[in-house]
Amino acid sequence: MQKIKVTTYCLVAVLFLSAGLFGAGLGSALAQTKYIKDNEYFTEFSTALPTKLLDINGELITELASEEKREIISIKKLPQHMIDALLSREDRVFYYHRGFSAKALFRAVMGKLAHLSLGGGSTLTQQIAGTLYCDRSDYSYKRKLKELWWAIQMERRYSKDEILELYLNKIYFGGGTYGVNAASKYYFGHSAEEITPAEAAILVVQLSNPAAFNPFDHPNAAMDRQKGVLSAMVASGYITQEQADESFDNYWGTFDYTRTSSAATFSHDDKAPWFSEYVRRELGSMIYGTDDIYTSGFTVNTTLNLKHQQFAQETMDIYIDYANETYQQFTNVRSNDAFNVYTPLSELIALTFNLGGIKVSEQRNEALAQSSYTNNINPVIDVMSLMFGMDKLKLSVVNRSNSVAKQQVGKTTVEGTMISLDNENGYITALVGGSKFDSENQFIRAVQAKLQPGSSFKPLYYSAAIDTREFTPTTIISDTPTVFHTKDGKPYIPLDFRGVYEGDVELWYALAHSMNIPSIKVLDAVGFDAAIERAIALLGIPEDEVPNRGFVPGYPIGLGVCSVRPIEVARAYSIFASGGKEVTPIAIRSVADRNGNIILNPEREVRQAQAAKGNSAQVISPQTAFVMANLLQNTVKSGTLANPSNHGERFSYKNENGRKYTIPAGGKTGTTQNWADAWAVGFTPYLTSVFWFGFDKPGQSLGLKLTGSTLAGYAWARYMNRAHDGLPYKDFDKPATGVIQATVCSVSGGILTPECGEHKTTQWFLEGTQPTQVCTVHSGNSNARTLALLRLEHELYRSGFASELIIRDTEPLTVSLSLESSMQDTAQGTDANADTTSTAAGEAEPFEAPDYNYLMN
Repeated sequence: MQKIKVTTYCLVAVLFLSAGLFGAGLGSALAQTKYIKDNEYFTEFSTALPTKLLDINGELITELASEEKREIISIKKLPQHMIDALLSREDRVFYYHRGFSAKALFRAVMGKLAHLSLGGGSTLTQQIAGTLYCDRSDYSYKRKLKELWWAIQMERRYSKDEILELYLNKIYFGGGTYGVNAASKYYFGHSAEEITPAEAAILVVQLSNPAAFNPFDHPNAAMDRQKGVLSAMVASGYITQEQADESFDNYWGTFDYTRTSSAATFSHDDKAPWFSEYVRRELGSMIYGTDDIYTSGFTVNTTLNLKHQQFAQETMDIYIDYANETYQQFTNVRSNDAFNVYTPLSELIALTFNLGGIKVSEQRNEALAQSSYTNNINPVIDVMSLMFGMDKLKLSVVNRSNSVAKQQVGKTTVEGTMISLDNENGYITALVGGSKFDSENQFIRAVQAKLQPGSSFKPLYYSAAIDTREFTPTTIISDTPTVFHTKDGKPYIPLDFRGVYEGDVELWYALAHSMNIPSIKVLDAVGFDAAIERAIALLGIPEDEVPNRGFVPGYPIGLGVCSVRPIEVARAYSIFASGGKEVTPIAIRSVADRNGNIILNPEREVRQAQAAKGNSAQVISPQTAFVMANLLQNTVKSGTLANPSNHGERFSYKNENGRKYTIPAGGKTGTTQNWADAWAVGFTPYLTSVFWFGFDKPGQSLGLKLTGSTLAGYAWARYMNRAHDGLPYKDFDKPATGVIQATVCSVSGGILTPECGEHKTTQWFLEGTQPTQVCTVHSGNSNARTLALLRLEHELYRSGFASELIIRDTEPLTVSLSLESSMQDTAQGTDANADTTSTAAGEAEPFEAPDYNYLMN
């Protein structure tokens, strides 16, 4: 008996404690709604506004708005059957309760305890209260309690029609839409004022689970739920059965079975869809909590230049189309030749030796049959499966066929991408992620694709070679067939393009013409580890990604056998153009809220991070960067980018006085093994841009007509030509010390002699690495005389009044130089660089040097 009393007392205590806690919770919730009935601002909710993306000049790129620019609509403008459908489905006693339904709450609680689906417990008022004042992702009882109290307060403050209007303009209807008007335009293509009973039923079934009942993705499931709503409306006397059937038949009779749920994403007016999608993803990683990039009314100041973007898009459209047409011609010719030549022979062998497996005709017929099915039969089956509810047929046949078709498209369709950076600040001024941007093509190749860079990788380790001071632009390297050996003694035999070799060449020439043998020799001398370390530093690859990028120490790395993103390649070359300083590509400068307050400043964060690095933000020395920038100009003047750029003349313009000037440009092309990828990377003092063409799925060859030089190079030159139109002359910043320019023999790399004639080249060197010997190919002068020439050159350079030396070994010794005053005139634009193969200062003035014998002492 005593135990029973104790137990009873405990139960009573627990009940009192529970009641106390429940009362405290109610009091807390009530405290949050204190004075709400008398608050005149109760109805002033934040109107959903789209996020605006602005370019560098403040021009509108697009607006990110899930509901396609939400338009508030009065309940008085809505057809009655829209309201009837909503009440039939969600809250039949809406006009009779005070914000909550005790019966519905009890049913929901019992269902929760019994793990059964007995229906929701929230009224329409509770749903909108939760949307406005609570975090509906929180499934705790505390949230439900708070939601209940806000619902009660709303009922005290609003009329039923006001609550209903607020609900219909605020609630999420799926497909990225908020509010009935936006949802109607998305699902049906017209205003909510024109909604039919069947359309109203489709909308209200989205409220419970839009992902499961979206009519574009799951038409049969949506149709079943729609029938239920229409039947409920008939049962309630809102419409007749005849009206329901007619509306139902009209809706599905005109339904677009080919549309997908993602179509709303592309109905926005967007001047740069690829860039906008990239920015949207970036924003998604920056903005958290209750803020919504579609409804919070942010203003995003981006780095895009809409003029550059227009040039880029036009260029990519032209060259992707050209690449696919050329590839198809190449494929057809190759296929026809193969079948015409080898099919009869294969048939003969198969018949003679009873080898049925090599019958080419059967393989060709199979390929033709598969193509015919994919293009002609599969779409019909797809539509029929949707119309007649044969989901299993769609899943088993159509989806499998579509998957095969997509894989085939990835292997046989030439894609392309480009990205353009401002060298000064890393701004992404243009971005095209591929061919047409749509629901099936949102892979932003410029920032997502990991591709083999081919020969465009070479300058990265060439810069390390320049740093060693063992290599200069005029170092002689033999371009002859060479067998290299790996550590384990295995031979590695690289080949030059088309198998053509040129013998002894200077380093600048080997790089400009993308010679493989000299490049591997440079790599061998630099060392695999040093080359890889330099490449990773320039590309800016995160440390945790390096193991998965294929940077394997060995000779293949010298030909770009690794994985890089185009945006990383752009960064590396931009560093060459910007004096060796770190360049961080960015797309978002700042984000302001609807009141104009800056809430995010990614650019400032980037600048602060760079400043915090101090000297380590200098990826390579200014001197090495300057030498590389000038070294790569040879590619434009006489190398693989010469034809696309007309030897640099495509970057010639006229100033307001009609004077011609040429903006210096450098770069490199790249074509990977089997001609699978075509690259062109180039820069000026203003911009760096990368162009790539190839296949999403490896295994195919673009062919000899579509290479880095013949395809990507022309796209690069066209874009850069238009992007620089109207910009004033600008040269690469020359370091105050540490570099020297010299014109030397282009055959031997030695000091010019009269016998060298026109065999001369002007290159920049790290000071102290310039040639020290007279040309031995065209002359046989003494070492003493060579030393005198070198010392004279050094003294003149140290004196500060000479910036370029052309030393000729004659009697008496003559030296040509360009005075600093001439260089200053050029910098001011008075004597623009008209001849891209001569120095910026124009013609040199010869003078007779004094007796140089004293320099020997």
